[in-house]
Amino acid sequence: MKIKTAIIIGWDNMNLIDELKKRSTLVDESIEEFLPIDHPEELYRATRYLPDAGGKRLRPAILMLSAEAVGGDSDSVLPAAVALELIHNFTLIHDDIMDRDDIRRGMAALHVKWGTAGAILAGDTLYSRAFEIISKMDADPQKLLKCVALLSRTCTEICEGQWLDVDFEKRDVVDVAEYLEMIENKTSVLYGAAAKVGAILGGASDEVADAMYEFGRLTGISFQIHDDVIDLVTPEEILGKSRGSDLKEGKKTLIALHALNNGVELECFGKADATQDEIDSAVAKLEESGTLAYVREMADNYLEDGKSKLGLLEDSPAKETLIEIADYMVSREY
Repeated sequence: MKIKTAIIIGWDNMNLIDELKKRSTLVDESIEEFLPIDHPEELYRATRYLPDAGGKRLRPAILMLSAEAVGGDSDSVLPAAVALELIHNFTLIHDDIMDRDDIRRGMAALHVKWGTAGAILAGDTLYSRAFEIISKMDADPQKLLKCVALLSRTCTEICEGQWLDVDFEKRDVVDVAEYLEMIENKTSVLYGAAAKVGAILGGASDEVADAMYEFGRLTGISFQIHDDVIDLVTPEEILGKSRGSDLKEGKKTLIALHALNNGVELECFGKADATQDEIDSAVAKLEESGTLAYVREMADNYLEDGKSKLGLLEDSPAKETLIEIADYMVSREY
């Protein structure tokens, strides 16, 4: 299994591409080891379906690089990196069920192929196996306990964020602070956990580990804000799913909130059968009104705040690659 080639679209940093591919290969091989096709076979085929589809593997890469950046060994934290990736995939499976999204990574979503019950069970298996993998690591027990506690809390926060996301669909008014709280819990805390788990297992002090968490959390917020832009402007063949799905579903993204608060009329907002021409018209309005510029600037601000947290680290190739990953988060087309 190779990392998705879409990761290099619009990005010419060959050092970062090579680093991500190298770590992606290690994670893919370890998924084979830690999540074999077992009995009942069809459950495990469903469980492996999404991890085997590839993905950017940013979270495990951040975990491994964070360990290196504080003087640790990335190979020794590979099980934790796999656990993070499995947790991420678990959240995607349940997210697709709740959002009724039928495509993920250019393929039929898991619930389309195995049904809702099968998808829930596959997601739950990924969740439980992730904690089994990390709890069996050959590492200091106190460090492992910190990591398990952090990941447990992170999974709770992800559920809180997902609840807010679902709740927003039923509300007419959502403010920017609420939106930022939602994406922090739903998306960015897992980036924070990835960086902090790597730092803890790599032997970092509490101060440095906390700074690494903030690096992940803040850059994770910028990642999600930019993700909302990608949903609108990236062609479907690159995106791997229907373009403009957030608008068609009436999601209260930062883009939608700014537009609605500034009198920008989006005829396709909440229109499930909106055409691509209607999406193009909405994008043009969002560009002309300054909404997309506002959103991009906010993403850039969170990015710079996040990168500043790496100031506690000594210069190293791993630190430089973490900075490059952060920059990629708001430069990618997919």
